Amino acid sequence: MLEDYTKGYTMEVLEERIGYRFRDRSLLRQAMTHSSFTNEQKIRKAQNYERLEFLGDAVLELVTSEFLFRENPKMSEGELTKKRASMVCEPSLAFCARDLELGRFMLLGKGEENTGGRGRDSIVSDAMEAVIGAIFLDGGMDKAKAFIDRFVLSDLEDKQLFYDSKSNLQEVIQGKLKEEFNYELLEESGPEHDKLFRVSVNMEGKVLGTGEGKTKKAAEQQAAYRALLLLRDRGCI
Repeated sequence: MLEDYTKGYTMEVLEERIGYRFRDRSLLRQAMTHSSFTNEQKIRKAQNYERLEFLGDAVLELVTSEFLFRENPKMSEGELTKKRASMVCEPSLAFCARDLELGRFMLLGKGEENTGGRGRDSIVSDAMEAVIGAIFLDGGMDKAKAFIDRFVLSDLEDKQLFYDSKSNLQEVIQGKLKEEFNYELLEESGPEHDKLFRVSVNMEGKVLGTGEGKTKKAAEQQAAYRALLLLRDRGCI
């Protein structure tokens, strides 16, 4: 059974998480099926999430474009394009996917499982788009838009801090506070194929935030985000 493979993280539980019940639940299973699983199980390639991801990407771009167009009547085309790109890029969608613990529901081949695929930004961000595509096919644009509004376009103030955390932090510290800062690798753990990096961001010898990630860049992004939250609480933003 596919549900056994996910160790209790069933499609029914995922439906509750996303707030949408499928008429054709096979679409949701397909959205959660990585190509490594179909290859290993000798299932037709068309049954993995790649085609749904293609569709979901287009739906997401349209809904996000309309949202930004309506919410920012004075913003230029170039600014809108840049803002949309930051909101639907791989790290941003992975951030949204982790709110849903989407990686825990995925069907992965053993190789991908053993190399940390459930936590990989590229995989969970693709799965997020595949879920959007699946909802669109099953329930139409209104249902897909409702999902995007709830899980991608909500809490945008905090998410925007995360999306551009490293550049935002540099702007705040060097531009506004006129200070210097640095990232420091605190710890590197795990086997070579599944490393975990722990990083701090420091200013004037004090830690502003720490972060963890499968890459140094991801850990730095999380550390920068936490530093921004701290600086915002202090009234520096």
